[in-house]
Amino acid sequence: MGGGNQELQQLSQQLQQLEAEKEELEGEVEDLRNEKDEMDEAIEAIETLDTGSVVQVPLGGGAYIRASVEDIDEVVVELGGGYAAERDQNGAIESLKSRKDVVDEQISSVQEDIAEVDDQSDQLEQKAQQMQQQQMQQQMQQMQEQEDEDE
Repeated sequence: MGGGNQELQQLSQQLQQLEAEKEELEGEVEDLRNEKDEMDEAIEAIETLDTGSVVQVPLGGGAYIRASVEDIDEVVVELGGGYAAERDQNGAIESLKSRKDVVDEQISSVQEDIAEVDDQSDQLEQKAQQMQQQQMQQQMQQMQEQEDEDE
């Protein structure tokens, strides 16, 4: 019976590891969604700004400076991999939309990983329940046998 308890303990540890993995993946999805939201905000800003518009430019550390947009057709957009390029207004919007599509694909991929982790957890939980039921039945049989011997 001690071997069964050890196996149940291993299953419990595996379930905890899967839960931690799921939480990490869910955090990754949240980060990707935040990144996507930032791109949406950037697209909206690029669409609504005109040359001469006044904007708040972040300097870091929570500090901002007021600046005037000199030319809306000179937008620098990150391309990925540490690269950036200057685009006109429409080109910048298209670049951001393209990056959003990539982020959407990443979100879908991570959500598939979460579903796999959920499936693995479900299988382990079912196995643990079966083992617990078997242990209960064995204990009941042992108790019954003990009672029969005592009589």
